[in-house]
Amino acid sequence: MTDDRHPSGAPWRNFYGRFKGKGLRPSQEAYLDEDLAALSPGPVSWEANPDRAPLDLAALFGGRDLWLEVGFGGGEHLLHQAERNPDVGIIGCEPYINGVAMLLGKIRQSGSENLRVHPGDARDLFDVLPAASVAKAFLLYPDPWPKKRHHRRRFVTPEHLEPLARAMKPGAEFRVATDIPDYVRQTLEEVPRAGFDWLADGPGDWRAPWDDWLSTRYEQKALREGRVPHYLTFRRR
Repeated sequence: MTDDRHPSGAPWRNFYGRFKGKGLRPSQEAYLDEDLAALSPGPVSWEANPDRAPLDLAALFGGRDLWLEVGFGGGEHLLHQAERNPDVGIIGCEPYINGVAMLLGKIRQSGSENLRVHPGDARDLFDVLPAASVAKAFLLYPDPWPKKRHHRRRFVTPEHLEPLARAMKPGAEFRVATDIPDYVRQTLEEVPRAGFDWLADGPGDWRAPWDDWLSTRYEQKALREGRVPHYLTFRRR
């Protein structure tokens, strides 16, 4: 019989994205060394929290609403939301350490104090978020995995959506932005199955960005290359 768990007790979870790209600048190395630990949401990894005890969100954010961004890239939107909404606490997940370093530089410059950063797989964070604790979540331009045989690697699969749904409050908002038509298709199939309703009455509800939207560098590249953004809004049942 094969052992389906890591020596730490963690389940074996395939991860297909990149953890690190080109070399970091010395300033970015400094951000990681000096700032990242202080911005931790708490014990998320299986090594640090083998019992998967829930995070103490009251101690973390003082009872403020919790928002979550999965895969924040360079952190432009995440920081934008933190600055616009100082009355909420926001956790950003991003396994790509170069993106984490970019965000840390932005946080140091802005001085925002309502952000926490998990530099790893969002599924590990979902394990330790208390049930019905997230008031809003963002999935913005996730890795499209365009080849059909790779569609199971996408975030919009039960492996990710079911634990996300468990962590979200009834009535919580889940925003998805993508410029890949087939990702739209899969999102509209899978997200409702996980316990969400799509909030759309007409084309303007997915063609127009949200009122508080900040267009990221990735979106600007997509627009230059002729791809059409879709802005999908769901509500947790």
